[in-house]
Amino acid sequence: MAEPERTERRLRPAPLLFEPSEAVADPEHFFDLESIEDPRELLARATELTLAFRAAQERAVEFQALAAAQLADPRRFDRLTAGAIAEQAEWTEDYALKMIEFGETLQRGRADLA
Repeated sequence: MAEPERTERRLRPAPLLFEPSEAVADPEHFFDLESIEDPRELLARATELTLAFRAAQERAVEFQALAAAQLADPRRFDRLTAGAIAEQAEWTEDYALKMIEFGETLQRGRADLA
């Protein structure tokens, strides 16, 4: 049975900006939020950053799953076990198995789109 298409719309948050190295050295500095005095503006910018980090985290997890599935692919001569993947990614073996399965699902979804 074919996987249902992803109909959810991806969030388009504000882009994350790289901070200057001197700002990163200051532990109180975080994307210049500390300099915003208007609470409405602060809430808006902090919300943009929250959405951007959430979207980035979701995408990163998808890429982790794809990589795990590729590394565990039995067609690879150098495939890794779920235990080896778990060790490398600092996961439990059960979580690695779930990520491999998720990655396989993502790969099938991509193949359906081709």
